[in-house]
Amino acid sequence: MDARHSLVTGANRGLGLEFTRQLLARGDRVIATCRHPGKATALNALAGEHPGRLHVLPLDVSDPKSIAALVSELPLLDDGGDATLDLLVNCAGVLHSGERFGSVAAATLDDSFRTNAMGPLLLTQALAPRLADNARVANLSSVLGSIASVGRFGTPSYNLSKAAQNMATALLARALQPRGIVVLALHPGWARTDMGGDNATVAVADAVAGLLRVIDAAGTGDSGSFQDWRGEPLPW
Repeated sequence: MDARHSLVTGANRGLGLEFTRQLLARGDRVIATCRHPGKATALNALAGEHPGRLHVLPLDVSDPKSIAALVSELPLLDDGGDATLDLLVNCAGVLHSGERFGSVAAATLDDSFRTNAMGPLLLTQALAPRLADNARVANLSSVLGSIASVGRFGTPSYNLSKAAQNMATALLARALQPRGIVVLALHPGWARTDMGGDNATVAVADAVAGLLRVIDAAGTGDSGSFQDWRGEPLPW
């Protein structure tokens, strides 16, 4: 069986880095992106361990010009450049802490929407011609984007942008449905990343392993759904 081709955004740390590790471990060829590859020490070390199977490329998902540059660079890769993508993991995200009602800033909202909602939508749209029929698109969402689950006023720019990302997932699922491409909104649990903090309850490796099981098991009927890392449905 030929190796599958995957692309992961936000791959320099946390969930994105662990996705890259586990995809390589299962035999995939991986394109891993982040805003500053030169500073991505762990990711570059991983590339050294997997020569020819891991390509590290720059990408700022909040910048349409950066997305266009990535798409134009893919055919230039030594191997796999002309291959279709079997999996796209939209993992890059931003959370601004310390927001309080009465002082939510427009600039913070704008940055959150551009990174968390606009980025996955525009990147998936740009990469659609390279996605294989029956491919998978995994959008890393959060239960904090669930309107039905709101219990307090907290991290508003993050919550709003993740709710918008969930709508993007539903819309992309419809747009790509004729090609059998499955698009999922996935909550990784409260994972112990820089964003989740040390008190989080789910190990990063366990979260990603669970998410990959959910992605691999998903059928066309699951496209456009919102699930957690164990495959449990979440309310919109």
